[in-house]
Amino acid sequence: MAIVVRMPEIATGAAEAAIQSWLVEVGNPVRAGQALVEIETEKAVVDYEAERSGVLAGILLAAGEAAAVGVPIAVLAEEGESVDVALAAVGGSSATDAVPADDQSEETDAAAAAPRVPAVPARGADEVIAAAPEEAASAPSAPATPPTAPAPHAAPIAAPAGEEQRLFASPLVRRLAGERGIDLRDVPGSGPRGRIVRRDLDAYVPPAAAGVDEAAPSASVPVAAPAGNPAESADPAGAAYEDVPHTGMRRAIARRLTESKATVPHFYLQADCRVDELLALRARINDGRSSRISVNDLVVKAVAGALRDVPEANAIWTDDATRRFTSADIAVAVSVPGGLSTPVVRGADRLSVSELAATVRDLAERARAGTLKQREIEGGSFSVSNLGMYGTTAFSAIINPPHAGILAVGAATKRPVVDDDGELAVATVMSVTLSADHRVLDGELAARWLAAFVARIENPLQILL
Repeated sequence: MAIVVRMPEIATGAAEAAIQSWLVEVGNPVRAGQALVEIETEKAVVDYEAERSGVLAGILLAAGEAAAVGVPIAVLAEEGESVDVALAAVGGSSATDAVPADDQSEETDAAAAAPRVPAVPARGADEVIAAAPEEAASAPSAPATPPTAPAPHAAPIAAPAGEEQRLFASPLVRRLAGERGIDLRDVPGSGPRGRIVRRDLDAYVPPAAAGVDEAAPSASVPVAAPAGNPAESADPAGAAYEDVPHTGMRRAIARRLTESKATVPHFYLQADCRVDELLALRARINDGRSSRISVNDLVVKAVAGALRDVPEANAIWTDDATRRFTSADIAVAVSVPGGLSTPVVRGADRLSVSELAATVRDLAERARAGTLKQREIEGGSFSVSNLGMYGTTAFSAIINPPHAGILAVGAATKRPVVDDDGELAVATVMSVTLSADHRVLDGELAARWLAAFVARIENPLQILL
C-alpha cells in the first residue's frame, strides 16, 4: 500500500514550511531514518527523515514551494509494490509530478494532475492567472472580452485559458506577489508544468517603471529618490526609504513571539552574579587547550545544574497537565543570517563542560550553515540567550514556547560592590534576567531556581560536579 509523506510540523505551532531540496531521487529506495528532504522552517533548514522504508515513487511538492503542515509532499511505494501502483493509489500521473486527487490543501497543485477539461479551480488548487489568447478568442460560449488589468496591490485575477499555456502559482506566491505589487504574468515559472514557485518570485526583477502607476506607487516596491536629490521620495514625510520584503524566517519569528507575548503570562526576576571566581576557573580550564570553554558554556551548564537542584522548574505547560522532565534539555539562542535559531543541548546536566562546549559549538556552526536536523530544534524546557559579548549589560527575553523560561545573560563588567564585612570593593558582576511562564513557575519557585543558578555561578566548582 502506498505511503503518503506529509509536511511535518518541524517547529512547534508552525502552520507551514517550504521544501528546500529533495535528497533522494524518484525511483530510489529510502530507508527508515534516512534523510529524505530538506525543509525550510522559521529557524533553519533541517533534514526530515523518512519514518518508513520504501521506494520514492513520486514528489508532490517541488523544491522551492511551501505547503501547510499535513499536506502530502511525496509518495513511497512499499517493498514489492510497483511505483505505478503507488502513484495510482494517490491519483498521481507520473513519477516526477504526482499529485493526490483528493488533496484540498492551500499549496498543492491539484489542477496539474486533473484531467484536461476546463474547470474553475477548487479551493486549494492553483488559480489560472493568464489566458492563451488564441483559445480565449475561439471559445464559442464566451464573448471576446479583454482581461481586466490587475490592481497594483493584488495578484492577477483568474481567467479561463487553454491548458497548454496556463500559468500556475501557489496561494503563498500569489500573496507575496500581491504584497510586492508584482504581476505574475511577467514572472517565468520554473516549477512543474511552468508553475511559479517562490524562488521565481524572489529572483524576479521587475522592469523599470513597467506597469507601475507613478501617481500611486505600491507600498511594497522600493522607492528611489530622483537623481541629484536623494532627500526626495514618494513618502509624504519626505524621507527616502527602501522596503525589504519579509523572509519566511522573519515572518515566523514575528508570529511565534507575538503569540508568546499574547498567550504566555510572562514575569521577570533579576539577579547580579559575582563572576571573578568563574572567570578565574575558566582561565585555568583553557590553559593549554586548543578548544576553549566560553563563559556561555559555563552558564548553560549552571542552568542545567539549577534545573537539577530545583526539578519542579524543569517543566512545560500543556493543555492537560504540567509536564516535568527528568533530563535538562537546554535551548541555546544562536544568531543566524536573517534571524535566530534555538538548537537544543540534550542532557546538558549529564555532559561534562568539555562535552557541552563541543556540542554547543557544533550546533551553533550547523545552525548558521542551515544544516540542523529536525530533532535538534525540538523539545527542551528552558532557553539561554546571551548578549554579553555585544556589551549589553542587562535585558529581558521573550519565552520560546513551549519552554517555561528563558535566561537573558548580560555582559560581565567591573562594578562597585559591598563585601560581607561591609567594605566597599570592585568586583566583576554579570546581570541576568529570568523570564518565567507564570502558568508553570510561581514566584517562589522561580526565585528558588534563580538562587540555585546564582549559587553555582558564584561557586563555580559546583558547575564541574
